[in-house]
Amino acid sequence: MKRAVVVLALLGFAFQCLAESDREKDINRLDKAARSLHELMSAPDQRIPDHVLKHARCLAVVPHLVKGGFVFGGEEGKGVATCRTATGWSAPTFFEMGGGSWGTQFGVESVDLVMVVRGREGMQKLLSSKFELGRDASAAVGPVGRHSSENVDLKMNALILTYSHAKGAFLGMTFDGAVVRPDNSAQRAMYGARGTTSRALLGEIPPPASARPFLIAVRGAEGRAVAHRSGRHARTHTRALHETASAH
Repeated sequence: MKRAVVVLALLGFAFQCLAESDREKDINRLDKAARSLHELMSAPDQRIPDHVLKHARCLAVVPHLVKGGFVFGGEEGKGVATCRTATGWSAPTFFEMGGGSWGTQFGVESVDLVMVVRGREGMQKLLSSKFELGRDASAAVGPVGRHSSENVDLKMNALILTYSHAKGAFLGMTFDGAVVRPDNSAQRAMYGARGTTSRALLGEIPPPASARPFLIAVRGAEGRAVAHRSGRHARTHTRALHETASAH
């Protein structure tokens, strides 16, 4: 009897250690995603335009998608996503990407991918068990740069706009054929059995403290867009006042 109790205790300890190890990997993924988004938004001529972020329903980030010329190897092809809720950005969820025939580009060691998910329909794709880019969810390469026009069609019918970059360079890869599915093991390690993808993205569970750097990066990206819009509108208003004064 005592031996059985000891064995059960050891098994319980082993499962706890395994869960903690998985959770550390999830936290590391969140931190990498935060850095990837910050680096993309720090490039004035290549960052996501403000009018695109304004219409974003969700943001999904996959850090280091390609490495060493291999696709989805090791820790690659794993990302995090968050959606807008009535109280702000939701607790992040974890997902995986696999498949597709888009390949890689010669000389590229790693690619960071940011997906801007648009509208309620786009959000529903993230809530589903899986979906394929280009077939189940239309995807297009998103426009870049602070001078991108709001009046350009922008392929705005696409549910998902993709932004891929490596070493500060925008690559413009579409990722058609890649399958996106929830990373349920990572989700359980972070939130427990009740922390499903839908509950997280719908704002039904609070973000964990470990998600703070990632959510700060998301809010920072949104803040840059708001500041840019405000500055541009202020410049337009000032120019209009000068033109009116000159006319008189």
